[in-house]
Amino acid sequence: MIILAIESSCDETACAILKDDELLSNVVVSQIDIFKAYGGVIPEVAARNHLETILPVIDQAFSDAKLKTKDDENDWSKIDAIAVTHTPGLLGSLLIGTLTARTLAILHNKPLYPIHHLKSHIYSNWLETEHTPEFPLLALVISGGHTQIIRMTRHNDFKIIGTTLDDAVGECFDKIAKILGLPYPGGPSIAAAAEHGNPKKYAFPHPKTENPLDFSFSGLKTAVLRTVQKECGVGLDYPSHDLKNLLKPEQISDFAASFQKTAIDILLEKLQTAYKNYPDVKSIVFAGGVSANKALRKAANAKNVFFPEPKFSGDNAAMVAIAAKYEIESGVKPTDPYKLDISPRSAIQ
Repeated sequence: MIILAIESSCDETACAILKDDELLSNVVVSQIDIFKAYGGVIPEVAARNHLETILPVIDQAFSDAKLKTKDDENDWSKIDAIAVTHTPGLLGSLLIGTLTARTLAILHNKPLYPIHHLKSHIYSNWLETEHTPEFPLLALVISGGHTQIIRMTRHNDFKIIGTTLDDAVGECFDKIAKILGLPYPGGPSIAAAAEHGNPKKYAFPHPKTENPLDFSFSGLKTAVLRTVQKECGVGLDYPSHDLKNLLKPEQISDFAASFQKTAIDILLEKLQTAYKNYPDVKSIVFAGGVSANKALRKAANAKNVFFPEPKFSGDNAAMVAIAAKYEIESGVKPTDPYKLDISPRSAIQ
């Protein structure tokens, strides 16, 4: 089976073509350079850029997969199904991807599979690898918008056993980076600065939650802010966006390293608790943009622990295609393209 997949949930426009387990193409156009100047994604701008790039990206995916006719047209006769990210994400961005996928499904009479974004991130661990996770497993989904622990007993079977009560860990990385004057996106910037810092310089709290598997990062974010203000000798009313001008490079590195270590420790502590609660687990998988963090990968390195290839950690369409593959194999029926619902929601269903 050959699946064409589209991803446009945030600020990456992507298209991939998957033939069984072989990835024929995976094209990603990122808008990071556009949003560096703003320190974050502007939804309306992201949607407009998706509109401009999505058709060229799809065309490039066909070219890379060598699925062209003699007239150099995209050979839709080779495509068996279309998959698209339909939730969660920025509504305007999702609209561009889903409307494109729906239109193509109607035009070329192809079955359409709307795919949950977090499912896709989990299934990135099945891409281009000799060893795949075993069930039952625990998945730690960590990204700019989500932090969840999910239990899977088989393919396409998901149960959320822990979730963030406020900020996601990736969002926390972005906000701490902004306080320290580090460029967007915050994850890679903090990781780079942390390499030159002392992770034990500053002690930050590990927030407690009623459910021991839930997360809370808003308190950690505030604790870092207050410590920076104290270190700079200013009051609580001092503008956070000006603190960077009072920090020395070594202080920035130390704050980055200390925050990163605390965030990683919290993630692994929660995951360890989940592992104790579910002793039948055979594999642990990490998923989402934060899973690319080198310090996290080093700290969590163990047998039966899986990380996606770094190129599949961020948003891409290959993960949408592999998730669709396992949905189809699990007996999920296609969706009527005229009736696809993209109302905002975040829970895996």
